[in-house]
Amino acid sequence: MIRQNFLIALIGLPSSGKSRFAQVLANVIEKKQKPFKVKIIDPDKIRESISSDIFDYKKEKLVREHNLKAVEKALEEGYIVISDDLNYYTSMRHDLKEIADDCGVKLYMIHIATPIETCLKWNEERGKTIPNDVIKKINKKFDVFEKYNWDFPDAKYDLSQIINIEEKAKELMNFIERDLKDLGHFIVKKKYSNNQLTIYHEKLDRISRNIVGILLKNSNFISLKKDILKTRKFFVKENLNKSLKESEISKSFKIYLEKRLKIKI
Repeated sequence: MIRQNFLIALIGLPSSGKSRFAQVLANVIEKKQKPFKVKIIDPDKIRESISSDIFDYKKEKLVREHNLKAVEKALEEGYIVISDDLNYYTSMRHDLKEIADDCGVKLYMIHIATPIETCLKWNEERGKTIPNDVIKKINKKFDVFEKYNWDFPDAKYDLSQIINIEEKAKELMNFIERDLKDLGHFIVKKKYSNNQLTIYHEKLDRISRNIVGILLKNSNFISLKKDILKTRKFFVKENLNKSLKESEISKSFKIYLEKRLKIKI
C-alpha cells in the first residue's frame, strides 16, 4: 500500500483527453489509496481566475507561476497531485521534477499521446476552447522525450484508441504501487546528517559556482548569465545523489553547460 503522496504530471496537446483521464485516475486513486486525497491542478481554472480570456499568450507566464505554486502547496499539504497541464516543454517538466524533489515525493510522467488530428476534432466538438492554430503551434514546439536521463514518460496512452479509461488508470496505479514498493522506502527530504554527503554537496556547489564565476568574467557569456545560473541549478540537483570526484564534477559540469546552452567552453 502506498504510504506517501506523489506527483503525476500529464503531458499532451490541448484537447487530447488529459482532463478526462485526470478525473478518472483521481477517482481510481482515492478508492485504492485511502486515506489519501487527490488534488487535480488544472491551469484552465487558474486561467479563468486570472482573466476572462480563454487563452492569452501574454498571461501564460503568470498562469504557469500560479500553477506551479498550487502544485507545490498541495504536495506540502499531503495530497497526491495530478498536474493536468500541457507540460510540452522539457523546462516545464523539469519545473515539476524540481518541485517533486524539493517536496520529497516521486514524480510520474504520463504522456497522453492522442494524435493531433483527433485533438483538433475533439476541440471542434467542444466548441474550440483553444484556437486550432494554437494547438498546431504547440504540436510543432513539443519537446521530444529522453533528451535527458530523467525526462521519459512512465506510461503513454492514445485516448482515441482506449475504450475503458478506468482500466488503464487501474493498470497505472498498479504500476505505481509496485514501483514504490520496489524502492524499499519512500523518497524523503534529505537531512544530510551524513558528514561525507554534506562535504560532497558543498564540493558540488563550490566547484560549479567557481566555473560559473570564471565564465561570467568572459564578455562573450554575459548575455547568457540567466541561462548559465539556471543550468547550474539543474546540474547540482541532478547530481546530488551521485559521488563524483572534483575533477569529474568540473568536467561533467562543463560538458553539461556546452550541451544545454550550445556553447564552447
